Amino acid sequence: MDFDIDSYMKIRKAWVDEALTNIIRVKDQPRPLFEAMSYSLMAGGKRIRPVLMMASYEIFKDNSQEILPFACAMEMIHTYSLIHDDLPAMDNDDLRRGKPTCHKVYGEAIAILAGDGLLTEAFNLLSDPTLGINWPLPTQLSVIHEIANAAGIKGMVGGQAMDILSEHKDVDVETVKFIHTHKTGAMIRASVRVGALLADSDNNALRLLTQYGESIGMAFQIVDDILDVEGDTSLLGKKAGTDNQLEKATYPHVVGIEESKREAQKLIESAQDSLITFEERAEPLRQVADLILKRNT
Repeated sequence: MDFDIDSYMKIRKAWVDEALTNIIRVKDQPRPLFEAMSYSLMAGGKRIRPVLMMASYEIFKDNSQEILPFACAMEMIHTYSLIHDDLPAMDNDDLRRGKPTCHKVYGEAIAILAGDGLLTEAFNLLSDPTLGINWPLPTQLSVIHEIANAAGIKGMVGGQAMDILSEHKDVDVETVKFIHTHKTGAMIRASVRVGALLADSDNNALRLLTQYGESIGMAFQIVDDILDVEGDTSLLGKKAGTDNQLEKATYPHVVGIEESKREAQKLIESAQDSLITFEERAEPLRQVADLILKRNT
């Protein structure tokens, strides 16, 4: 099938970017807070999570623009996590997406509040009663529950805590898997599942898309680990080699580079297998999986 994934992602990224600029308006007060929120939110990035949500939705429905509020909320939560992840108390990074990190520009206090603001506004958006025009309340509540689980202590926050607690320690591969499936994988998995939930998919379709989301979520973080070792700072947009400096629990550290690459390849193949039943309507998801494996940023 002749499918242009670059054009597909560019179009959906533009939809998300436009919607986000309307959600976080810098003219609001206190202005420095909104400037910091917008600075990090609009700093770039491929919008992988919103794209995954829309691509999953498009397996069943035609117009994925109608789920932009949910896609934007997911990106806002992701951006909050990056702001906090970069703080001196966490990974202490100076660069993010090729630009100075939020706390370097606006100070630690405003950066913390910018992250808090994005997280809270995301759930304000998700719980907006006007969304009930298109989705029944049980569906809206199910989506909120799905995203809260992925973002909170049972997902991203729990994984981040385990990541910090594992620094400077000898850990086994099961600990690394726990960190990766929670810190990174949970939000990617949820992005795929939310698209299916909003489209009112059947249970079997949701199960297959969940398998896809779990596989690419783990693969995404393994590739990220590999890029920290082999990547170029100028391409990554952040400083390479920081995992080693912080003695992070990563796949290359525990099993080596070559085994990490093999595991990432196996996970992407598993993800592709989960999509067979959806035929050509899942082509965007297939292509995104390939991009995850081949990415250099």
